[in-house]
Order: sequence, then C-alpha cells, then structure tokens
Amino acid sequence: MVLEKYKQKRNFKTTPEPAGDPKLAAARAKKEQPEKGLFFCVQKHLASHLHYDFRLEYKGVLLSWAVPKGPSLDPKTKRLAMHVEDHPIEYGTFEGVIPEGYGAGIVMLWDQGTWKPAVDDVDAALKKGDLKFTLDGYKLKGSWVLVRTGGQWGSRSAPGDARSWLLIKHKDEWAGDVDIIEFAPRSVKSDGDFEDILAQDRPDVWESNRSGGRPATGGEAGAMLATIIERAAALKAGAASPLAARGRVSRRTTAKPSTPAKTRIKRKPAAKRRTR
Repeated sequence: MVLEKYKQKRNFKTTPEPAGDPKLAAARAKKEQPEKGLFFCVQKHLASHLHYDFRLEYKGVLLSWAVPKGPSLDPKTKRLAMHVEDHPIEYGTFEGVIPEGYGAGIVMLWDQGTWKPAVDDVDAALKKGDLKFTLDGYKLKGSWVLVRTGGQWGSRSAPGDARSWLLIKHKDEWAGDVDIIEFAPRSVKSDGDFEDILAQDRPDVWESNRSGGRPATGGEAGAMLATIIERAAALKAGAASPLAARGRVSRRTTAKPSTPAKTRIKRKPAAKRRTR
C-alpha cells in the first residue's frame, strides 16, 4: 500500500499533516518526466531535536531522508541522511505546527525547487545506494549525490529500520564554504522563522502539558524551543510580526538566484545579515 508506513505513524484527527491522496499520487506518477525536473523540498523540523527533511519526488510520492545537521555546500563535508518513510506529495508545501504525536514540533519549508536524476535508472541507483542528481532550488543548486553506507534499499535485517546514507555536494560552481544553514535560515514559503510560524499558528500549544508536553525539553533543542515559545507569545500578544514587516520584500528575497551562491555572496558585503 502506498504511504502505509507514513499513515501508520500518524493520527490525522489531531495532526495538520496531509494524509495523502492516492489518486493524486497515481496521476503525478503517470505524468512524471524526470528529464524535465521533479519536485524537491527541504523542511526544517524542530521536534525532539532539530533536523532537516530532504525530500525528492519520485513515482508520485516524496522519497525522504532526515539530515540532522542539514545540507552543506562544501564537497568535503558529508552529511548523514537517514532514510525514512515516503511522504505524500502534498507534504512538499506543508509548513506549520504539529501539536502532538509523531513528529510533534514546528515545520518550516526551508527550500524547494526541482531535481533531475543524473542517472538513467533511478530505481537501480536507489537499489545500488548511489543516486546522483542536480538541484535547482532557492538555496540548494547544482550537482549532489546520496550514497548509502549500510543496509539495503527497501529491506534490512530488521524491516522498517532507518537506513544510513550520506548527502554530499559535488564540486561545481554552486559549491563553496558558505554555511547555507546559518546564512539563509528562514522559510521560502512565508519568509518567517520558527517563532513567526508558531505565532501565526498556535503559540500557546505547549504552554502546559495538556498536549502531552513539549516535543523537546532538554539540550539545545529544548532551549531553542523554549525561546521560540516566548518569542511567539510576545508576537501574538501585540508586537508586530516580522512576517508583516517583511511582507513588502518577500518577493525579492524569495526569488531564485541565477548566479552561483559563492559569487552572489561576494557581491553582498552584508552577508552576515540574516536572510531566509
């Protein structure tokens, strides 16, 4: 069954996440033309810990990997990417608050665009554990590869276990030593940060234990969430949301760049300014 694992883990009476439309998945799979580009996205997810969900459209669903430290533009940096259950194609535009249950936390649409496989047979590449592709997103561009470090695609000694892969940037004009996670932290959908998303949605959801407690209570993630909750409450209480102030420039700041990241940054002395 398509998306069986995804649906087993979620209660769609309480989560705002999409359940997935089988007809839509089948229709998209039928019309897929990988050579012309398929959808991809990266969702920044603060749950029990902060991570980045890397998703590639294929056969009507989103193949998904959880990247704890997020993508890196430096080819020397290999980022762990844990293969997780496929997600519905509708999930690609999801941004909001998951109040409780599996994946509880805040989800930000950090990047999106199109991807093209650099191989003739995607299924064979996935089975082999060596998928080369190109990205054309707002933040991530150029040549990349996902390399499996253990287990088998679709099966393992313990079925359902997450598989370990590495997400690596290839050397090209879009590679560089810029920390894209720090340089461009905000949403490509709303131009907001986590506190903006929470303030727009449910700023009081974790003020008590009525929803089963906060998704993160200790460590860096817990401290980050506590600060975000305070800021979101302040925004909701009366302070103007940064989203409103940034609304006038949203179109400019979310336009896809047409030049390599490292070149573009060199022309901007104010690179330390927090953009998306």
